[in-house]
Amino acid sequence: MEELDGEPTVTLIPGVNSKKHQMCFDWGPGEMLVCETSFNKKEKSEVVPSCPFIYIIRKDVDVYSQVLRKLFNESHGIFVGLQRIEEELTGKSRKSQLVRVSKNYRSVIRACMEEMHQVAIAAKDPASGRQFSSQVSILSAMELIWNLCEILFIEVAPAGPLLLHLLDWVRLHVCEVDSLSADVLGSENPSKHESFWNLPGNTQTLTELELKWQHWHEECERYLQDCTFASNPHLESLCKIMLGDEAALLEQKELLSNWYHFLVTRLLYSNPTVKPIDLQYYAQSSLDLFLGGESSPEPLDNILMAAFEFDIHQVIKECSIALSNWWFVAHLTDLLDHCKLLQSHNLYFGSNMRECLLLEYASGLFAHPSLWQLGVDYFDYCPELGRVSLELHIERIPLNTEQKALKVLRICEQRQMTEQVRSICKILAMKAVRNNRLGSALSWSIRAKDAAFATLVSDRFLRDYCERGCFSDLDLIDNLGPAMMLSDRLTFLGKYREFHRVYGEKRFADAASLLLSLMTSQIAPRSFWMTLLTDALPLLEQKQVIFSAEQTYELMQCLEDLTSGRPVHGGPDTQQCQDDDIETTKVEMLRLALARNLARAIVREGSLEGF
Repeated sequence: MEELDGEPTVTLIPGVNSKKHQMCFDWGPGEMLVCETSFNKKEKSEVVPSCPFIYIIRKDVDVYSQVLRKLFNESHGIFVGLQRIEEELTGKSRKSQLVRVSKNYRSVIRACMEEMHQVAIAAKDPASGRQFSSQVSILSAMELIWNLCEILFIEVAPAGPLLLHLLDWVRLHVCEVDSLSADVLGSENPSKHESFWNLPGNTQTLTELELKWQHWHEECERYLQDCTFASNPHLESLCKIMLGDEAALLEQKELLSNWYHFLVTRLLYSNPTVKPIDLQYYAQSSLDLFLGGESSPEPLDNILMAAFEFDIHQVIKECSIALSNWWFVAHLTDLLDHCKLLQSHNLYFGSNMRECLLLEYASGLFAHPSLWQLGVDYFDYCPELGRVSLELHIERIPLNTEQKALKVLRICEQRQMTEQVRSICKILAMKAVRNNRLGSALSWSIRAKDAAFATLVSDRFLRDYCERGCFSDLDLIDNLGPAMMLSDRLTFLGKYREFHRVYGEKRFADAASLLLSLMTSQIAPRSFWMTLLTDALPLLEQKQVIFSAEQTYELMQCLEDLTSGRPVHGGPDTQQCQDDDIETTKVEMLRLALARNLARAIVREGSLEGF
């Protein structure tokens, strides 16, 4: 089993003494709920919690930063673009395209860093200012690391150009160099400027650099051996610096902001054509010399050292520990994976390093109310566990509005996530029922292909019809089409509405046939039979005979089946007695109307046979 690198970070909760009181917690997708309990093993007496609060501990708080949202949004487009052009990344153009992608990522980091710096300056209280300044430092470190990885792993600069890239790297990240250069070059006589000798700048080609360096070296060695500058300590010190003398360079330590600045300066004067494989030795000795045993390396130092040692996995590991979110390691690892540098590194739980880090980053995005939409694409490009993770996370998205629900639903439908589509539609249908929006509820239940819920909503429609005498959402019911076959009750609802429409068009014969089929096909709920029979009354009372003798017999049979199965109520319940009286009156009226219609139908049919 792999050993831990160190003790995990302890998060202190205000007002809680974990040594005296036990805590309980519950994990969420991106956060954890923590509260104090009253349970105490040692004391039997009831103990009241001293901290009656519930705390929410978030895993990725950076997703809530307004400035960092720019980083997440813009880098998402770069990430998706890289995945889509993977097939085009072939031949000589592959390296240049990957370098371009890397520079795009760095430009986004730098833009966010500059914006965060402005926010820090404009901060109204010192605490906020310090917080934003800390974020600026983190973003600066991220760009510093990424730039070095770009030089060593993506550009793979050979001996010679390597130092030129490192000089640009230092010049970009040591702000004093650019400002001093501007001051020196802007003066009337640059060579007389007090900061002229403090700049080891370089704008020459590699060939010029090698020739001049060789000339410097030979000349300086001769002058030093001849003690030419013995009378002038400053010139002698300058001569030693140009020879790359470590002691002489360290004497000017205050001009060098950090050990990697010292490293590049040292290489410039001692070995400008350093080979990549030798970098790690110069880097380690430069770190040791610069710190001088007075202090320990910082996490940033360890990350840069791992890069100089060409240990990609250690770079990613150290960054994962040191940085506050997964953005950096997820995107850098993905880019390095496209460079074919991580192909052999699989993790013990079945995924590779790239996918593992992308999954972590995407999970953090899903904790945010709007950035979760970016996380969907990251899951999409994780072939092993991405779909399963997306299914688990998308089920936890709170569907606060119908607009948001439609977005989630569209994402699920595009990916043929059938179970999630059904679940979302059912949730929305239930919300609509609770709000008495039956039309919306029926639409969602049909979309979910949930027969049971469609039956429930259809029953609500029928009950509302019985109470109000009319249907709501007629457009929906009139245009159910094949969807009405989802359940018997929905079929009945659609056909019953069709009966009313046909009756309204005065197509009485068609209406009579449809009404009779609803009763004899057994799809009508028994509780609705009396309503159907009552609907038959106007047809039975028409001047012309609508129902044939056979159809009338069928209606009579339905009435007898209904009345024979009715329970007999006893007791002094006044309301029940009134209801029974109404039902009895309806039955008598129906029997009378059916008898009359039967007589008329027999006479009519007999007359027709006579002809």
